[in-house]
Amino acid sequence: MNMKRASRQAGQGMTEYIVIVALIAVAAIAVYQFFGQTIRSQTAGIALEVSGQSASSAISEAQSAASNAQAEGTATKGLDNYTNDNSRGGGGN
Repeated sequence: MNMKRASRQAGQGMTEYIVIVALIAVAAIAVYQFFGQTIRSQTAGIALEVSGQSASSAISEAQSAASNAQAEGTATKGLDNYTNDNSRGGGGN
């Protein structure tokens, strides 16, 4: 009887571990979605600098992507401009 209880407790611990890993993965995907271009530009800059090349263009691209992400993050979003914004494939008339 104790073997069944121990087995169920181990299964519960594994399930909790899987849930935590899934939440971390979802959070990482969301962060990468939001900061993706900035991260790619910074990684390209690091790779260029390590290889001995100049990374000034990658650095300026990363700064541009960061300011675009900041503007996107602080922009007011709502249904009031849903029909007016056709550039994102939203609904329209």
